Amino acid sequence: MGNIRHPRRGSMQFWPRSRAKHAIARVRYWPAESKTKPLGFIAFKAGMTHLMVNDNRPKSLTKGESIMLPSTILECPPLTVMGIAFYKHTISGWQKTATILAPKLEKELSRTLPLPKKQVKSFSEISDYDHVRLLVHTNPKLAINSKKPKLLEIALGGSKDDQIKYAREKLGREINIHEVFEAGNQINIHGITKGKGMQGTVKRFGVPVRQHKAEKTKRGIGTLGSWHPNRVEYTVAQSGKMGYHLRTEYNKQILKIGPDGKELAVKGGIIRYGLLDNAYAFIRGSVVGPKKGSVLLTPATRPNRHFIKDAPEITYVSLEN
Repeated sequence: MGNIRHPRRGSMQFWPRSRAKHAIARVRYWPAESKTKPLGFIAFKAGMTHLMVNDNRPKSLTKGESIMLPSTILECPPLTVMGIAFYKHTISGWQKTATILAPKLEKELSRTLPLPKKQVKSFSEISDYDHVRLLVHTNPKLAINSKKPKLLEIALGGSKDDQIKYAREKLGREINIHEVFEAGNQINIHGITKGKGMQGTVKRFGVPVRQHKAEKTKRGIGTLGSWHPNRVEYTVAQSGKMGYHLRTEYNKQILKIGPDGKELAVKGGIIRYGLLDNAYAFIRGSVVGPKKGSVLLTPATRPNRHFIKDAPEITYVSLEN
């Protein structure tokens, strides 16, 4: 008789299997940066394609040859800086002390939050702070069929004096992706996975389908666990909602950042997305989330030292739907 092997059903890497609270990803850690610039940018997933590039890896067997790379197209309309948040480092951690909003706010913001009638504080009243963040919102009407913007606080690099100088210059203005990233950068992508609704144990945990002579059900588990302890353990696979989880993909590479999506000339637009009218980016490989979903790009927090810093030369872009 062979060894009895029973691998567990479902991954314990992400636990608990909770659904995301918001459609925009949350970031708990921002990497250190010496340059004074935003440390994140929100883009919209348009779809996937494949590129033909010249392999620039020095130790690759196909060095200098033309190879195919799967790529994700992200549309990157500009972000609008609607406010500045001031933080103070205390014993219990970072604490927000004040927020200053731009003098003119977009009327579409009223779909997301109630707009204040007047400014509460001015720059002259704020002196005690250790860190500055930008409060930005997306402009989805420039990219997708949506009018409700998403809000996010984005950290800034550089010293405290440089941060407040940059924030005052950008208050009420727009930020483009060219100001944050460039081709060849390693980035982390924070996004929300596709929501798949209510699913059973076979699809949700990979439980095998039982034989045709099984009692009661074929696509269900055989037992809820042992008699004692007399409770159902959390490790038992059960039906429930699947997907719509917050996930982070590490060390993705930007292959190209284009100034205008119209240069791609996709006839009829990308399927289930539409035409590209703004700046765009090619990301190597796949990206988490559905089409038209928002993803947050941040600098890599633990970059791969063996990564080639220069992006490969793109010779062909497949745009056939």
